[in-house]
Amino acid sequence: MGSMVGHVLPGFGFVVIGLWHLFNNVKLHARCPISYTSSPWFPTSRFKYLELFFIIGGSCASVSAELFIGPDRHQPFDPDGTIPSNHLRNFEHAAISMTLLVYAVFAIVIDRIGTKAPQYGLTMLLCSIAFAQELLLFHLHSSDHRGPDGQYHLFQQIVTTVSLATTLMGIGLPKSFLVSFIRSASILIQGIWFITTGFMLWTPALIPKGCFINDEDGHKEVKCTEDEANHRAKALTNILFSWLLIAFTIFAVWFYLVLVKAYGEKVEYVTLKREVEHEDQDHFDDVESQKKSEVDNSRISLIQMGKTLFTN
Repeated sequence: MGSMVGHVLPGFGFVVIGLWHLFNNVKLHARCPISYTSSPWFPTSRFKYLELFFIIGGSCASVSAELFIGPDRHQPFDPDGTIPSNHLRNFEHAAISMTLLVYAVFAIVIDRIGTKAPQYGLTMLLCSIAFAQELLLFHLHSSDHRGPDGQYHLFQQIVTTVSLATTLMGIGLPKSFLVSFIRSASILIQGIWFITTGFMLWTPALIPKGCFINDEDGHKEVKCTEDEANHRAKALTNILFSWLLIAFTIFAVWFYLVLVKAYGEKVEYVTLKREVEHEDQDHFDDVESQKKSEVDNSRISLIQMGKTLFTN
């Protein structure tokens, strides 16, 4: 994970899952706002467990890259069997992927053999453990992260905390659309921030002024020559995240409105239109009946007047 590819590829996975959850939660709530109940994962029409197998495949690829593909000797241990200092971060990143792997595998097992009542809460608990593991290892990372990269990881921890909190809340509030919406959005923005971090920290042209990419034991980190340059780089990171948050908020609300219009409002509009047509028809029938009654009464009055005149 300590490279551009190591951030962009996991970020892409989080974007796919977050966007998939956001789409399904909004769609489900638009169609069934009263009986809405969220889900830890969403099946597809052709392959039920596609989302979970996507997580399994991505986690296995991440573990392989961290422990076997990335190291020079294609294994992370020293000749004496100990873990070298420059590979500690590999084990930390692999542990996050392993936890996601455990979640996805047991989500399938629980769905196939578990009873329907507790399987939602148990699956959500496994998901929350994965987020807790991610937050713990990012917070207690073996790298010092004192430079600009530390600021990027700080915001990653904040977003992960939101994912963890809303997942735990979702165990007791499965019918809360707002909780599910925020959880899905936080997973999506996790992926976006992963990708942003990968490009901003490993693209030389995007490194802040007064900072440079330093290679330490095969691991590249952004360092700054002076404290002023370091503070400026962190401030730029704060501005970047704030702009991203504004843009993401606009996107999330727009995405919600588009899906509600596509899946929810159209049905209500047709129903309302039919009711108005029925009301107009009933009103038209009443008016016609009233006119017919008035004409009949006029005819009866004229006949009676004629009879009276001839009689006299």
